[in-house]
Parts: sequence; C-alpha cells; structure tokens
Amino acid sequence: MADKNINNDELIANIIKGIESVKGENIKILDLREIDNTPCDYFIICEGNSNTQVNAIAGATQKIVSKELHDKPWHIEGEVQAEWILMDYVNVVVHVFQKHIREYYNIESLWGDAKITTVESQY
Repeated sequence: MADKNINNDELIANIIKGIESVKGENIKILDLREIDNTPCDYFIICEGNSNTQVNAIAGATQKIVSKELHDKPWHIEGEVQAEWILMDYVNVVVHVFQKHIREYYNIESLWGDAKITTVESQY
C-alpha cells in the first residue's frame, strides 16, 4: 500500500523521470486539487508509440518510484493490451497511452478546469 508520507512533488518528479527514461512523449500534469469530487490530486498523462513502449514506460516508472521512494502503485490496469495503462499511486494517477488511444479519449478536455502543466522533453 502507498505510503501517505510521500510528498506529491517527489512522487511526480520520479514518475516524470521514469517516463522520460524510456522516451515517453507529450507529458502533461493535470492539477485537480481545485476541482470538486476528483479521484486524486494529480493526473500525469503521457504517450508511447507502441504497446511495447507503453509497457516500458509503465515498467520504468514503477521501477524508479520503487527505488527512489520505496512506493508502488495501489492499483494498475491495462498492462495486457498496453494501449492505456493506468497506475494509481492514490494521490497521483498516471495514464500511459498509445497516441491514437489518447486522442480518442482526450482526458485533458474532460478535465478542462484542471491546471495543466506541459513537461518539456529532456531529449
């Protein structure tokens, strides 16, 4: 179970590091804290170009968060098809999409009231 003492900023920084370590693209952080009835404080959304890369992004993210913060997701969905993997770290939920699936669901528009931060790619 997730450790409630983990700082959201530290968790987000390590999630981003995991995504970038396998060249996840188009990373956005949605801050949901000012919106009523949200499932968590933050969504982190990114994409990969194939199911192999989507799985690699999810795996690298879990590995880095585990190593740096000794935390693991409370729940994970979507690893079999790897078109949309959801990793639930309780306060932070990570969505790793294949590009066409991300465009189809367009989560950013569903949470239009969120403060959205685009993470500039490091490569």
